[in-house]
Order: sequence, then structure tokens, then C-alpha cells
Amino acid sequence: MEEDNQEFFWIKSEGMKKLATENLVIGNQVYKEKLITKKGIEYRLWEPFRSKLAASIMNELEVFPFKNKSKVLYLGVSTGTTISHISDIVGPSGIIFGVEHASRVARDFLDRVASYRKNIIPILQDARKPKEYFSIFGKVDVVYVDIAQPDQTEIAITNCKIYLKKNGYLFLVIKTRSIDVTKSPRRIIDEEILKLKENFDIIQVIDLHPYDKDHAMVIAKFHI
Repeated sequence: MEEDNQEFFWIKSEGMKKLATENLVIGNQVYKEKLITKKGIEYRLWEPFRSKLAASIMNELEVFPFKNKSKVLYLGVSTGTTISHISDIVGPSGIIFGVEHASRVARDFLDRVASYRKNIIPILQDARKPKEYFSIFGKVDVVYVDIAQPDQTEIAITNCKIYLKKNGYLFLVIKTRSIDVTKSPRRIIDEEILKLKENFDIIQVIDLHPYDKDHAMVIAKFHI
């Protein structure tokens, strides 16, 4: 096993180097991911075809602000794959506020993830109405946004203005096909980045191919 840092790990499995996180809830699987025990510690393999944050790491993500004790606001948790790995990373002293609006996937998220992980606070609300999240306290270190809406960037900015601390990080998944199917993905990504520039310094833009088609991850630092 190679330790990259304390946040995530590279583990040899089936002859290949694979990404993993230390399992916060021993024996618990979220999406049938493989569990591997080494030196008495259980790790969960982190599948980049299932998680855009893992795909970003595989595609040379340069800044990783998710740490032990971090406070994170996650918009669009879906069934909870990525948030479960962030939960492993921030640990028992960290906290993640997980926002999901779609009731079908939210039920899966509550049953399979939030009910086992005490550092996740589920918020079943519309991300367009951040003032209605009554359970968030204080400012967060990172806002992670993975929502399929044409106005996803505007939603991200609104949430950051309310909840993200100064010099905190935004991780924004740009889903080009959710924004406009008529324009080229590259043009859409450029236009969305332009919207961020008033309030953010752009740190990195990552093409998520081959793990996701027509998606990009934008990492930006909030300067208010």
C-alpha cells in the first residue's frame, strides 16, 4: 500500500494501483465497492467511474482541501457514493451537510449512507433555496456541487455566498449536457467559468474523460 497523504490512499488490488479511503464504518459498503484490510485497517476502494471526485484525483487534481475535521456543504448527494468517501476522509470530527431534493434517491442516501455515518447531516431541500437549510451552522471549508440543472453555476455561487468561508474552495461539476445540448462542451465550460470569476480565483479545470463524458470539474477559491 502506498500512502499518498492521510486523506486518501493508493492500494494494490488485482495487480493494479487503486484509489481508496479508510472506512469510517467497518464492514459497511455503500455501492458494492471492494473492502480491503491491510495491517488491521479496513479500506474502501474508491471507484472513479462512480465518483467525479475520484475521477478528478485520477486526472491529476492538484488541490485537495478535504481533510480530517473539515466542514463541507455538498449539493446533489444523489445516492451517496462520493459523500460516503468524503465522510471517511473528514472523520468523526468533520461534518458534511448533504443536500438532495429528489425524494427517490434521497431515500437511498438516507438508508445506505446517512443512517450509518454520524458526520453526515442530510438536508432534503432544493439547492436553489439555500436560506431554507435550517441545519447548517457556521461557515464551511468546501462547497461541492454536483447537480444536473441548467443554472447549476448560479446555484453554486448563491450557496457559496451564504455558507463558504473566505478562501474556502468550490468544487463544481459542470455537466454540459444539462446546461445546453446545442453548444460544444468546451464552450459551455468556458462560459460557466466566466460566471465564477467575479467571486472566485480559478485554480484548476479538469476534463473528467474517460470516467465521465462531457463533464468537467472546476476547482475555485472564494474571495468574496
